[in-house]
Amino acid sequence: MNTITKLVVYLVLSLSFTSLSAQTKAADSIRKAEINQKISALEEKKSKIEEEEKESLKTKISIINKRLDAGEITAEQAENLKKEAAKVAALNIENRRDILDKQIALLQRNANEAGLYVKSDTETDGYLFRIGGSKDNRGDSFFYLGEKSKDKLRKYDLRTSTDVVFAIGFNNAIIEGQKLDDSPYKIGGSGFIELGYAWKTRILENSNFFRLKYGFSLQWNKLNIKNNNYLVNNDGTIELEEFPMNLKKAKFRTTNLVFPMHIEFGPSEKIEGDHYFRYSTHKKLKIGLGGYAGINLANVQKLKYKQDGDREKEKQKDEFEASDFIYGLSGYVSLGDVALYVKYDLNPIFKNQAIDQNNISVGLRFDMD
Repeated sequence: MNTITKLVVYLVLSLSFTSLSAQTKAADSIRKAEINQKISALEEKKSKIEEEEKESLKTKISIINKRLDAGEITAEQAENLKKEAAKVAALNIENRRDILDKQIALLQRNANEAGLYVKSDTETDGYLFRIGGSKDNRGDSFFYLGEKSKDKLRKYDLRTSTDVVFAIGFNNAIIEGQKLDDSPYKIGGSGFIELGYAWKTRILENSNFFRLKYGFSLQWNKLNIKNNNYLVNNDGTIELEEFPMNLKKAKFRTTNLVFPMHIEFGPSEKIEGDHYFRYSTHKKLKIGLGGYAGINLANVQKLKYKQDGDREKEKQKDEFEASDFIYGLSGYVSLGDVALYVKYDLNPIFKNQAIDQNNISVGLRFDMD
């Protein structure tokens, strides 16, 4: 009888604990669902912030435009008021999002501390990679990589843009007292490459007609020597002499680090969005005039020939009295994405020579927007 009593008591206690555990799990599930519902509501509210601020900004800009049309304010005052309104909208979006993020984080922290793991939609919305934007913001050279939830409102007025510079074309030398047709360097085989980075800044406050373009570039200028000649350094005098064997190739190359600067001018189109504006020079006439200065990093002559039936390669580095300081004039003209590009070194290729040789390059430049 005692054994039966013990079994009954054990069964009653087991059923009680099972029932209590089930009730606890059910309560936890309900509580977790409630928290997730609150977080979802905050996330939904957060997703509407930018749309609400955009609508508010659109209304403000419409009122400013009406005041401008009525003659109550000048164009400059209208522009300043639009900038201020855009700044306020951007700050409102940022601050309102921060407030909601903190409320969500508080709910998550308290839930996780109680053993209920919850996460917001922002943890699963992935990453965003964007270059440029829609058709209405041409000229806006920006990119964004990161969480979608942290994608911020773009700057109202972007006065400076950036470009990678790439140029390629023909290269030769203008020699004192000689015509270019008489050059000892091959016209077709001599070339140049330029690779660098440039910034372009609007000079005037309310006009994009004048821009300052500046940056840094590596320039490789190559001269292919013709008539089986090669360069020789005779006690500081750089001369061309005939090679004792049949040359397959003889070329001389300089590598320069330069800092170009151009004044670029030409018409542009003003593109106005809901909360920003940009000037676009896409498919517009662009003319750039300026120059560059820098230093010579290296010079090398490469020779290829056969000796006793064997192919030989010879490389002579920094032996040719190349000018250390590089400076010159350059310019470009473009009607689209590619420009005709010309540059001319005012410094001679070889320093302290009786007859000066100056490098000249003509080609295409691909950093036009």
